[in-house]
Amino acid sequence: MQLDNYDKFPAVLPLIVEDDIFLYPFMIAPIFIGDEANINSATRAIEQNQLVMVTVTKPSHEGLRTPEDFYDVGVIGTIMRKVALPDGKIKILFQGLTKGKITNTVVDGKSISAIVEELHTDPFVTEAITALLEVLKENIQKLAKLNTKFPMDLVKTIDENSDPIRIVDLISSVLKLTKNEAYKLFKETNIETRLLQVIEHIKLEIENIKIQKEINQKVNSKIEKNHKEYFLKEQIKALQKELGTENVKDKDVKNYKKKLKVLKPFMGKDAYKETKKQIDKISRLHPDSPDASLLQTYIEQVLEIPFGQYADDKISIENVETQLNKDHYSLKEAKQRIVEFFAVKELLELRKIEDSKAKGTVLCFVGPPGVGKTSLANSISEALKRPLVRIALGGLEDVNELRGHRRTYVGAMPGRLVTGLINAKKMNPVIVLDEIDKIGSTHKGDPTAVMLEVLDPEQNHEFRDLYLNFSIDLSQCIFVATANDIRNIPAPLRDRMEFITVSSYTPSEKFHIAQDYLIPQELAKHGLKKSEISLGKSTLELIISNYTREAGVRNLRRVFSKIFRKVVRKLLADKSLKKVTINTKNIKEFLDQPIFDIDVCDKLPQIGITNGLAWTSVGGDVLKIEAIKLKGKGMLSLTGSMGEVMKESAKISHSVVKVLIDNGKIKIDSSKIPLSYKEKEDGFKPDISEIYQRYDIHLHIPEGATPKDGPSAGITMATTIASILSDKAVKNDVAMTGELTLSGKVLPIGGLKEKLIAAHKAKIKKALIPRKNYERDLEEIPDEVKKDLVIVAVDTIEDVLKEALV
Repeated sequence: MQLDNYDKFPAVLPLIVEDDIFLYPFMIAPIFIGDEANINSATRAIEQNQLVMVTVTKPSHEGLRTPEDFYDVGVIGTIMRKVALPDGKIKILFQGLTKGKITNTVVDGKSISAIVEELHTDPFVTEAITALLEVLKENIQKLAKLNTKFPMDLVKTIDENSDPIRIVDLISSVLKLTKNEAYKLFKETNIETRLLQVIEHIKLEIENIKIQKEINQKVNSKIEKNHKEYFLKEQIKALQKELGTENVKDKDVKNYKKKLKVLKPFMGKDAYKETKKQIDKISRLHPDSPDASLLQTYIEQVLEIPFGQYADDKISIENVETQLNKDHYSLKEAKQRIVEFFAVKELLELRKIEDSKAKGTVLCFVGPPGVGKTSLANSISEALKRPLVRIALGGLEDVNELRGHRRTYVGAMPGRLVTGLINAKKMNPVIVLDEIDKIGSTHKGDPTAVMLEVLDPEQNHEFRDLYLNFSIDLSQCIFVATANDIRNIPAPLRDRMEFITVSSYTPSEKFHIAQDYLIPQELAKHGLKKSEISLGKSTLELIISNYTREAGVRNLRRVFSKIFRKVVRKLLADKSLKKVTINTKNIKEFLDQPIFDIDVCDKLPQIGITNGLAWTSVGGDVLKIEAIKLKGKGMLSLTGSMGEVMKESAKISHSVVKVLIDNGKIKIDSSKIPLSYKEKEDGFKPDISEIYQRYDIHLHIPEGATPKDGPSAGITMATTIASILSDKAVKNDVAMTGELTLSGKVLPIGGLKEKLIAAHKAKIKKALIPRKNYERDLEEIPDEVKKDLVIVAVDTIEDVLKEALV
């Protein structure tokens, strides 16, 4: 068909937007259309006997039909035939006639029309164009020789044709071009420029094909070499078989399959499938292959997991109680709660009730270092006759330490939990999660998330280790966690735990622990007999009071170890020496200078110094809170490494004392208020509020380098400020703890047992505590502490000042 049979350009034509490639004039091509707008445009062109414009969508704009989504050039042509397809699409046979340029688009109902003008190329052939055509034909010949898929009939057509426009269009249609490259070639109207661009693309394609062939040749030669090596190795293998020397790898594979067959009834489906897959894979690999050694390590690790191996001993609370009493002195409450916990498990076993909800439940022992948290777990393991697995979580930041490393990484290994099962050789050990309050999250993941999965009875029967790539059942394990500070454990993790508090030991308890446990154990460690050493009661009490600073007994054990080393040396140096006596007089020969960790209370009451009771990670302590007043404007200065909460508590205390002074509940001697010379001359009589307006107060909590925080020093700071402003001394044998509100009420605090034990060690006679703590926590306080300490319940700051100020 000729363009003369249709309207002249510019003309309004139906627009079809294609997603694939540019079509060129004189091409007859089938087009499959599924878009509704395109179908409508095609239908309208056929019905109205119109030309149609076919253009192409821009990259990453497939399926979109706004003017910004498609190119502004395309082919003007006619639809020769239309066929409806079963899926609602249509197929048209399109014949291109000429190139066109879209100047505007019109949305007509559900189809798109375009105002199109013809895109002309200058047909004038110059000598430069003729020369470029020769270069082009030469390069096409090269490309056809290198690329076997290049159509040879096209080469013949180009050779026989002299029209440069037609030649460039034909070549452009078969080159591997991106849409943007094809667009630049298509819209170019200067034939010389188009020829240069096409030649450049052809040369680039020739270079790419050469590089690909070179790479293929190298790969093929390597494959041939590998085939040759394989053939030779197979021959060696056959010779070894004839000689009776079977390949070691085959023996290993047979051994693996034999072990896997034994373990199959106890393994999960995914575990068996993954292991069998890897065994089959290693059987096909050459022993010297890098993957072979990695797979061998993996298979050996999996086959060492004790599938189906369980400690069969039934739970007996009698055994648990006996073992706990044998290994630990005191800790009555902790022992009782452990026994109750296992009593439930024993009853479930006796009545054959599935322990589904108790599976994975964690006992978490909370307390200062050295009080016996881990050793309680050891006792549980001994009593249940189950192996013990200890996983230290302190400072753990890499989540893969627990979940395992993927086998794609160099040095990959199973997580600590799976390694623990392998070492325990049982699937139901006692697993101790030590220092669970010290795990932290980084860019390597959050170990807390893994712990949530491990400790959740709904999930831990299918714990997935990344190295193994299959699930492991942890539901039969008994988990025991330890922590120093419950506040550092994330709330979701706390929700899955049964907390058992293991508090500080009193001096009397330490004495019995040392006498009945530590000394006999250390004597055995050092090869000493009981008859070779004499250590009296008074000496032991001196060591406990003056040479250790802790809530537990770990440092006390170290002290005995140090003494016994010196004893061993004395016995070896003097063969005639049969016994070494250690008493209060010669103790310095065996130990350094005494360490006074808790200062004994002052001998006399002092102004501006108050005994406060504090809880630390190593037990209770007595802190002397000090204050001085300086002439100023009523400012409050705070030092001593206080945290934000403690600073706020100090400000509250300052304000409460000011209110008490204003209300006359703290008596102030007006003669102590500083006056200027003029005020004295004028006979000025100051108001009592001037006492805190004309003095700055500096409040300090030793030791300055130790960080401190929390609200429980509120009443102590208020007492110190009240003392310094009223010039009344604070009783030296009184200590206190309690949070203070702005209204003057005393709120309850935590860690009361450790605080009162510290007061007892410091020889405090009276302790002031909040009323709620008095009613709720007094039963936990050891009898020897309650015997020597007068414990007074207070409700308000006025009660505190009444008891504390002289």
